[in-house]
Amino acid sequence: MAANLITLGRVVLSFVAIAMFQGNFEWCLAAVAMTLFVIYLDSLDGVIARKLSIESDMGALFDITGDRIVEHVFWIFFTTTGLVHISVPIIFISRSFIVDALRTLAFSREGKTPFGENSMMRSRLSHFLTASRTSRGFYGFLKVAAFVGLGLIIAFQKSTANSLFTLSVDNTALLILVTNGLVWASVIMNLVRGLPVIWDGRVYLEEPALELETKK
Repeated sequence: MAANLITLGRVVLSFVAIAMFQGNFEWCLAAVAMTLFVIYLDSLDGVIARKLSIESDMGALFDITGDRIVEHVFWIFFTTTGLVHISVPIIFISRSFIVDALRTLAFSREGKTPFGENSMMRSRLSHFLTASRTSRGFYGFLKVAAFVGLGLIIAFQKSTANSLFTLSVDNTALLILVTNGLVWASVIMNLVRGLPVIWDGRVYLEEPALELETKK
């Protein structure tokens, strides 16, 4: 229950962060800090669940749902500011629907989970790419770094507009270049982690046909 409340809390705080980005320079900096806190809570709920021995399959699926909402909220918001190309949220959302549909099939038919000992992944490579702490940690780092970079760009835009603090042209260009690199690295990593789920999960799409053949 405690872990699920944290998951729900970070979803709510993601919307709070978006609202804070509508404010002035100081509010935008606070929103960047809030974004970091929201991402931190993503790791905290899992730690609490393990320490309190309250891990469950449903809790893991609820955690993934929270992840999806949070990342989609941020990607869509940054797209509305013009800092992120529209193809980015389209890729993330489409990938999420496909992958989560396959994970739902795996769970409903065989009780398979996305991560853990009962994972639906069928090879060491696919497990490493989708479920290992290394893969998940690196992917999480890319996303939070991209969100922070995008948030800082908005903050400095507000600062420049109000003549508070202005980055040099070179520093602004560097920040934008690095942030764009992080955004597209996140997109690539998102696809790299999604393709093994699609490949291993294809069997759940084939099962109905196999069952019909067996009945005949």
